Amino acid sequence: MNETLRDLIPAPPRCAPLKQPRLIAGLVILAILAGAALFAPWLARYDPLAQDLLDRRQPPSFQHPMGLDELGRDNLSRVIYGARLSLYVGIVSVAVAATVGGLLGVVAGYRGGWIDSFISSAADVMMAFPTLLLAIAIVSTLGPGLNSALLAVAFTAIPTYARLIRVGVLREKRKDHLLAARAVGVPTYRLIRHHILPGCLAPLQAQAALGAGTAILEVVGLSFLGLGAQPPAPEWGAMLSQGRGAIFAAPHIVLFPGLALMLTVLSFNLVGSGLRDWLDPTFRA
Repeated sequence: MNETLRDLIPAPPRCAPLKQPRLIAGLVILAILAGAALFAPWLARYDPLAQDLLDRRQPPSFQHPMGLDELGRDNLSRVIYGARLSLYVGIVSVAVAATVGGLLGVVAGYRGGWIDSFISSAADVMMAFPTLLLAIAIVSTLGPGLNSALLAVAFTAIPTYARLIRVGVLREKRKDHLLAARAVGVPTYRLIRHHILPGCLAPLQAQAALGAGTAILEVVGLSFLGLGAQPPAPEWGAMLSQGRGAIFAAPHIVLFPGLALMLTVLSFNLVGSGLRDWLDPTFRA
């Protein structure tokens, strides 16, 4: 018999998405945040940059449900507009890192040889540096700003996606049907596009969702240090930095941006864990 032991063992069934409570919970929270970011001009009752110094640090009230910050700006409006910046940072940084890292991983895994050694060694060297310190060094070179922080975070995440895709390519290209397709002369780009990449997308999707939450946290950290979004931009890290001096006198200034940040990162983590369990049922064990 030509059947191998692996062929005789049935593959574990894939759970339906509706049976993944973490995935559903994460998507619901993420949909609410995305809706708030998309309809911010209609949901925010006040201009997030308008100041009222006479009523600064006003506690939450019916008129201002999240109170006013240290410059008299409406906290709710700034939190809603901050969702735009945070989701933008998370999605764009992951898209850049996954695209560049994925291309490097495909080249390294498929070509092998000295190209694989060079890319893998470069990834190992980059991952040896603390991520935040490397991001700070990049932002210091590019200059403070949200886009600089975004590029720095994306650059530091490239090795993670490169190594992930490289492992998937090495696994897929050794399969029998790939060897047979290569033997009959199927072009390389068709092998990669139609046979290798589909087998690598499942772990990439889960890592991208988890990486978006990590990217948001890192950009918020850079903004807290004054290297990311600059005042008066309604960015959660900058809001936490500006309100840290009043954390005891007016805790609502930092409480609500912190809760929004926690929910956003939590939603991406839930989506990433749910995708991992749905696309690869072996993780459920």
